Amino acid sequence: MSAVTQSSVPDVFDTPAVTSLRRRTIGLLSTAQILSGLAAGSVVSVGSLMAVKLAGSDAWAGSVTTASTLGAALSSLALARLAASRGRRISLVTGLALASLGAISIILSSVLSSFLLLLVGGALMGVGSAANLQARFAATDLSTSHTRARDLALVVWMSTAGAVTGPNLIRLGAPLSHLTGLPELGAVFLFPVLGMVAAMLVMWFGLRPDPLLMSRTLVGDDALGQARTHVPISVAFTTLRRHPAALAALSGILVSHAVMVAVMSMTPVQMAGHGASITLVGLTVSLHIAGMYALSPVMGILADKLGAPTVLVGGLGVVIVSTALTGMSGGSTMVVTIGLILLGLGWSASTVAGSSIVAATVTGVERVAVQGLSDSLMSLAGAGGGALAGVALATMGYSGLSIAGGLLAVAGIIAFWLLSRLRVAAPEAAA
Repeated sequence: MSAVTQSSVPDVFDTPAVTSLRRRTIGLLSTAQILSGLAAGSVVSVGSLMAVKLAGSDAWAGSVTTASTLGAALSSLALARLAASRGRRISLVTGLALASLGAISIILSSVLSSFLLLLVGGALMGVGSAANLQARFAATDLSTSHTRARDLALVVWMSTAGAVTGPNLIRLGAPLSHLTGLPELGAVFLFPVLGMVAAMLVMWFGLRPDPLLMSRTLVGDDALGQARTHVPISVAFTTLRRHPAALAALSGILVSHAVMVAVMSMTPVQMAGHGASITLVGLTVSLHIAGMYALSPVMGILADKLGAPTVLVGGLGVVIVSTALTGMSGGSTMVVTIGLILLGLGWSASTVAGSSIVAATVTGVERVAVQGLSDSLMSLAGAGGGALAGVALATMGYSGLSIAGGLLAVAGIIAFWLLSRLRVAAPEAAA
């Protein structure tokens, strides 16, 4: 267990000066997460409704979520390379700038009734999601082994305010539509545009010194890091295979994320089909997102105290319970809402614990590349979940989709257990 929860972090990170810098960095990253979090909830709650309206079929309901997660997957490695060569600040600002252009594209898609522009906008907003994913690893650049999960979880937690507010901005769509002349659903995306730009400014002016570049200087590998800024993806895969603990953690992250995206993205369509108002849909998604982020610090503390593997498996167990509830919900808004809240809590536990394992296990110059690969695969898992969810909803219904998600979570626990045994058995084999 110690190989997962502890690491040989240099004592230089425990100095008062570094502690002060770490707290300042986490504060800046958290502020940016609050502002950019407006986009995440809007894409889920409004994007699926726009897709159905423009495409004319429920089968396309998950298309915007899929485009967003594909955009995140394709950009995660590129942003990781940019971070390795230029630092976290340049990487995060670039991702947020592209995401703001994506929100503008979605607004234009509503004006021009263009499904293609809607998908392009969703993909570009996915780049912002990749930046937000990278931010949680940026929070650990200056962390000690005793604060890593907590520091990571704090930045994830600060997404709560923006992400929960985002879906509820739907109710302001009508007033904004009257004020600006934009279509009601498109007008909602004015808020993500403003949020992304504000977050970008916070990162550009505030994130100095850069935490990643500073950590390299402190541990004395700055010269080596600069010489290996462009770590090939093949090396990232090889590095991940050399660390079964990280591979096991990643398997849990991927399963949890795929199930979460699949069920969450189809819930607005399911609720609308049962006559729920758009305001109620926004509230339900907000409560789900609150489940994802609000207790992140608790998950981080539990991971530091009880062990990240225990928290990760527990999170997958909660995901199984949540899909059982959504699968049996029928037309009950209350049961769906409870299921979605639990789905968010399970995702939170699995993602925080799994990410802390990856951050603790892989060190050295390949670290940023492996983190980028982890984010990319996570987004691809979400894209697959979102893409298949629409088809599953059209063919098996919401209950069938939920059952499939629960079975996948069971498989995730089994995969984690098997890979963890490889990790335990490795030293004996070597001996």
